[in-house]
Amino acid sequence: MKKMYVVLGCFITFLCFSAFTSIDKPEKHEDFKPANLKVLPKNISSDELEAIMKSFNKSLGVKCSYCHAPKQNGEKGLDFASDENPKKHISRNMLKMTAAINKKYFKNHIENGVLTQVGCATCHNGNTHPEMRKVHK
Repeated sequence: MKKMYVVLGCFITFLCFSAFTSIDKPEKHEDFKPANLKVLPKNISSDELEAIMKSFNKSLGVKCSYCHAPKQNGEKGLDFASDENPKKHISRNMLKMTAAINKKYFKNHIENGVLTQVGCATCHNGNTHPEMRKVHK
């Protein structure tokens, strides 16, 4: 009987604690408008942008703070529109490079009914810097 009271007490404590805490999750808005897009389309949806950013995370094995600068004046979080982090410039150039490669060499490269093109993971494979191989001449 004593075990039941302990379990019940833990459950009630959990319910009370969870009632006063909340998980802050950004809400998706229909009027979503990203700022400072220089390579990605200006009319990109929040879902498309989030998918692209998650592919960067996975392809390079990084978190958002790798390319995005922290917010200024002591606020928590990242300033996604800021150009303060130099890695963001590198990312933009890499996007331009892969687009040029795909346009020139893989425009109509269909394999098993799927358009196949190069992307970040093609070279990075989960690393911030692709493995370079030395070629002896």
